[in-house]
This record gives sequence, C-alpha cells and structure tokens, in this order.
Amino acid sequence: MRDRLFIDGAWQSPSRGGSLAVVNPATEEVFHQAPAGTAEDVDRAVAAARRAFDGSWGSLKGGERGAYLAAMAEAILVRREELARLEVLDNGKPLAEALWDVDDAAACFELYAGLARELDDGAERLLKVPDARFVCRVRQMSVGVVGQIIPWNYPLLMAAWKVAPALAAGATTVLKPSELTPLTALELGAIAEAVGLPPGVLNIVTGTGPEAGQALSHHPGIDRLAFTGSVPTGTLVMTAAAQAIKNISLELGGKSPFIVFADADLEAAVEWILFGIFWNQGQVCSATSRLLIEASLAPRLLERLVEEARLIQIGDGLAAGTLLGPLVSKGQYERVCGFVDSARGEGIRLLTGGGRPRDLDRGFYFEPTIFSDVPTDSELWREEIFGPILAVRTFRHEAEAIRLANDTRFGLAAAVMSSDLERANRVARKLRVGIVWVNCSQPTFVEAPWGGMKQSGIGRELGEWGLANYLETQQITEYQSAEPWGWYLKSWSARV
Repeated sequence: MRDRLFIDGAWQSPSRGGSLAVVNPATEEVFHQAPAGTAEDVDRAVAAARRAFDGSWGSLKGGERGAYLAAMAEAILVRREELARLEVLDNGKPLAEALWDVDDAAACFELYAGLARELDDGAERLLKVPDARFVCRVRQMSVGVVGQIIPWNYPLLMAAWKVAPALAAGATTVLKPSELTPLTALELGAIAEAVGLPPGVLNIVTGTGPEAGQALSHHPGIDRLAFTGSVPTGTLVMTAAAQAIKNISLELGGKSPFIVFADADLEAAVEWILFGIFWNQGQVCSATSRLLIEASLAPRLLERLVEEARLIQIGDGLAAGTLLGPLVSKGQYERVCGFVDSARGEGIRLLTGGGRPRDLDRGFYFEPTIFSDVPTDSELWREEIFGPILAVRTFRHEAEAIRLANDTRFGLAAAVMSSDLERANRVARKLRVGIVWVNCSQPTFVEAPWGGMKQSGIGRELGEWGLANYLETQQITEYQSAEPWGWYLKSWSARV
C-alpha cells in the first residue's frame, strides 16, 4: 500500500509529511497511513501536468494515447483480485461488488482507448458555408489541464470515469480521491507507471477536501474542474470555478424514485427494489431510495420486501456470502443513524431494520431499513441519506405517480416497473431525470451517458459524452479567393 503521492511520474512524499489514517469500516481499525497532500503538493502536480500537456502528450495522436489506455485496462485486469480486496478494506463493500467495480474500471479504459483512436479520423471536419471564397473547418482540441475530485463510494471506478476520458482527449490531470478511500486511486498511479505513461500526464494527490480539494478547485493553472460528490461540496467547487470562469462538470446527489405499477411481476419487483437501494449499502448517488407503489399492490409487495430484506447477509465484505457490508466510515454511520432517529421521532412507520445488527458489535454496520407511509415533507423522503434506507409511499393512478416522482430538487435517476411497456416508456419520458430504468434499477454501461438534471449536476459522463467533457471546439476559417476583399483598401482592389 502506497504512502507517497504520485506526481510527475514519481512517488513523492507530501510536502509537510502528513498522513491520513485509513480505517477498515468492518473492524473500525486503522490499517494504513496514506499521504496527506497539501496546497504545495497540488502546485507541484499542476505544474507537472502543464509541462506534460505542453510537451509530448499534447502532440500525441489519439491512437497513441489509446495504446496507453488499453495497456492500463489490461493492467487493471491483471491485478483484479488484489485491487478488489483493497477496495473492500478501504470502502467496506462486499468482494463480489468490488470485483464488478474493477471489471467496470477496466472496461472504461478500454472504451476510451477506442474513442481516442477515433479522434484521429474525426478531429477535423469541413463545414459548408454560404460564401465560396471561404473554407471553414471545425476541429476538436483538448481542454488542457484538468482537476478531478472523486468520492468514496466507488473509489477505483470513479477514478476511471474521470481519468480515462481525460487522457483519451489529450488532457492531463490531477486527481484528488476521497481521504476516506485513497488506496486504489494511488494504485492507478502505479499502473500508469507500469505501462510507461509519460510523467505528469496523471498525477494523484491524496488529502483532505479543505486542504488538497480546495487548493485544486481554486488553482489558476487548472483549465477544467470535474467533481463527483455531494451537493454542498459541489456548490463550493462550482463557486470556485465561477470565480475564474472555468469549465466544469458536476455529478452530484439524488433521491431517485422507483415507480411500481400493480401489473408488475411481484418477484421481479422485489429483486430490483432491493438491488436499487441496498447495493453498495445504499451509498449510491442514483439509489432508488423513494419507492412509489400502486396502492392495490402495496400490501403484498411490502410483505415480500420485508421478508427478503431480513434475509440479506450482513458482514465483512471479505466473508463468503456477504451481500451488505458496513458503511464507509463512522461519520457516515452517524449520519444514517440521525435520519432514522428523526424518522422515528416523527412517528413514521418502521417495517424492518433501523439500526445495528444485533450480532455485529464492531464495524459501521446498518441493517436494511424500510419505512412506509412516509410524508412527502419528511427529510426521509426529500434528503439524500446515502445508506440502506428505503422510504415508501403509495399512489392511485399514473398522474399521481409522476407528480410524486418529480417532486424533488434532484433529477439524477428513476425506475419504472410495469408489464405494460407502452405505459412504462410513456412514464419514463415524463420523468425529469437524466437516467430512467424500465423494469430494472441501477445497471450502468460505460457506453451510455450518465448524469442528471436540477441539483443532481451539470453535464454527462461516460460514452462519447464523457469524452466531450475534455474537448474544446475550435473554428478555423480561411479566405482562399484571389479576389480582393476591398472593404477598406480600395487601392488594393484597384491594383488587382
């Protein structure tokens, strides 16, 4: 495990020698000290990224950059088991989920390897303009040096979502992972080193948000900021970007609805509802945490949901059969407890869960929890909890379901279940969100756009949309006629 920062292609000690305690959320034990980067370290990293961008990296063709990305994808898969286990120790998620994340991270690098190669063919195109004396070309060029800040819920995968498209586009980057989960992001530096990525193209500075994150957000040498995380922190990042008129993308929170009509397959609905809220302990920005059930189906569906939620195996992510690990940290555990305590204080009906499992006295574990008849003005219904907490209401007809689903300041994702596909797709198109799942919840493909509306963020990641985040559009217009322009210089016109 790394105890230095990755800057300019080398492992460097933090300027002030500080460290971050890395805690295993399953045991509450500190098992490593990661480097605590500072504003001075961010300065060094940004300078290295600028040198790399102005140097050889900026002149490489897309196919050459793609070769590096493909090599990184292969290297991730070679270290698949090791990286997944680090993710479990750092984040707490079950090993099966961590393995899935590592595979997705490799797939992300592979996708952008291909898109980088395609840039060589489509980087410049000719536009048809009404004046034949001019030739107008449009080209794509890299945005430059990028500052990227990622959260703790998918440490390696979120790094891949940010780094891979940036490198594919020809940008260089300074990556700041969460101080809670720095380990696999640092290993991405080791992978870059192993495949011979030129120095300064990828720099990784671990540190706290107030120190390293703030320094990166405000750094004058950064051309673009890309942030994934909470709305309050996103507001700070956006404010910093606004002060310098920087390009920005934000992927923020959600309070995503799951609409289930009475004609939905009962068992399929139970499966996808559980997956939508309890995957990764509910620590997912797109988690479908607001369940809307058509009233006639509600009694049977809730009965089955409670039965299955109580069967979910909770424990250390490295233990065989674990499907729900601990929350990432003590702070997050206390936050979730606070929401549940408030809900109980309001008298909201608790169907199952609500606290620590009785057989687990250590670790930040929280039971799968379901509340029903949740008032629409309750914080349980309106606020992102980021834990295994499901809030349930019923509806009587389609229009009411759509109204309740859209009644939120967020707009990241939603799910709809019905055997009537015409209705399901009709409802999907009326939901003010960036992602809609029909008869499922949470599947994510690196080829498809990811992002939301309203306070869920600005811009899209993944696929061609993720690449576009790191490209600027340049127009080049050339006057090719032998005929004088002659607007001011009449003498020039006369000579010709």
